[in-house]
Amino acid sequence: MFYRSPAHPDAPTLAPDAQGLIWLPDEAFAAAFAQNASAEELAVFQAVQRPITPESITTPVGRPRWKDLPSWFLIAEKDRMIPAETQRFMAEHMQATVRTHPVDHAPLVTAPSSVTTIILEAADHVASGSPQGSE
Repeated sequence: MFYRSPAHPDAPTLAPDAQGLIWLPDEAFAAAFAQNASAEELAVFQAVQRPITPESITTPVGRPRWKDLPSWFLIAEKDRMIPAETQRFMAEHMQATVRTHPVDHAPLVTAPSSVTTIILEAADHVASGSPQGSE
């Protein structure tokens, strides 16, 4: 899934360390993860980073909720971690309502109004019983 499209040139190569954990290199936060973040936000990202294991992104899970519920998907056009083409593939697979914004991989911090707008739109549609929107 993650290798459907070529990686951005600033995207880090991620690999497990000796303990089997995957960490984002410090320099990758500013280069690829949150290039629109302030210096203070980047420092917080680095300080609170939690590693992942390969299993956390490769282990099959149960039936995803998006198969049964309406879903919305923010395509982050400036994401350097997951190419927009890959995000679009995932959104189409989910039959999600798509909203596209020129944001990085961490829009919850760097572009919160974009995220909030989509959440409010989804909540409004679900509360009103309206059919799911489209791009």
